[in-house]
Amino acid sequence: MWVVFVGLCLAGSLGVTTGSGCYGNIMEVPTTGASCATASQDRLSYCGVRASHQMAATDLRNMDKYKTKILAVGRNLCVDPAVIAGIISRESRAGAVLINGWGDGGNAFGLMQIDKRWHTIRGAWNSEENISQGTEILISMIKSIKNKFSSWTQNQDLKGGIAAYNAGSGNILSYSQVDSRTTGHDYSNDVVARAQYYKEHGY
Repeated sequence: MWVVFVGLCLAGSLGVTTGSGCYGNIMEVPTTGASCATASQDRLSYCGVRASHQMAATDLRNMDKYKTKILAVGRNLCVDPAVIAGIISRESRAGAVLINGWGDGGNAFGLMQIDKRWHTIRGAWNSEENISQGTEILISMIKSIKNKFSSWTQNQDLKGGIAAYNAGSGNILSYSQVDSRTTGHDYSNDVVARAQYYKEHGY
């Protein structure tokens, strides 16, 4: 993730509840869901939104271990907790694929897989502090996309920011090609679909 961190949108200052946060409504973001390549990681015979929902469901029990922390970070940073959960599901399968908190060949740390090559990592891998850091990176990416594409809607900024969390804002070319340079060419579409599942399951 390629980030220059900028200021945060705090819930208290805006009077916004954690329901959808300060950065758009995830339930209104269109998505095509997971690619067949991503779905094949779970040996699913189908792709798309259904596959994303199934992978999110597979991760739900582990995700619930961190629910209190995810909700707290969402409240503190005014980001929809469902979006945080969607990223955690995609990045680390709610911790299930990590080795001592590390993934990506030892380059990325924590539930949200913060890259040590670009960031000074904060907190234990499963801590609220580490989730906060990942969420702050997401916020900076949403803001970077907003500055790059001034005509985009708030929900488009949200989807673009999710893609940029994976690929960097410089690799987001247009809304119609938002995932053209993300991992699996489906990162934001998959995360959005997973987030929508978690939104419907208490996040």
